[in-house]
Amino acid sequence: MYQHVLIPADGSEHAYRAAKHAAGLLKAEGTIDVVYVIDGSKSKTDVLHTGNKELITKKRREKLKNIEELLNQQQISYHVHFLHGEPGPAIVKHANANNYDCIVMGSRGLNNLQSMVLGSVSHKVAKRANCPVMIVK
Repeated sequence: MYQHVLIPADGSEHAYRAAKHAAGLLKAEGTIDVVYVIDGSKSKTDVLHTGNKELITKKRREKLKNIEELLNQQQISYHVHFLHGEPGPAIVKHANANNYDCIVMGSRGLNNLQSMVLGSVSHKVAKRANCPVMIVK
């Protein structure tokens, strides 16, 4: 059982399944941190199409709604963090700086083409994180 678990999330079904699995691994008094990484190109596109910072934040938070509902239903303490940068390195930097017991993440995210060309985010995190990484299919 774990006390402090990190869940990288992007709104995909894989991220939701990872959150369900992480909830089962957590001790009663433990906490989960959910991270959503905003890469530079996506951030620029959001600003150009929307122009409203509050609306952009609301849309990003909406992608995490099902995970937040799951954690609330199971009465699990959690925090949501928005990070900026390339997903793999940003997740690793955050995880290594915050001493997590475990990272639980989905095997695939929303961008399958990028993972084919550049390598999957889960693979990059598993190679570089200082804590155990559980990849959920």
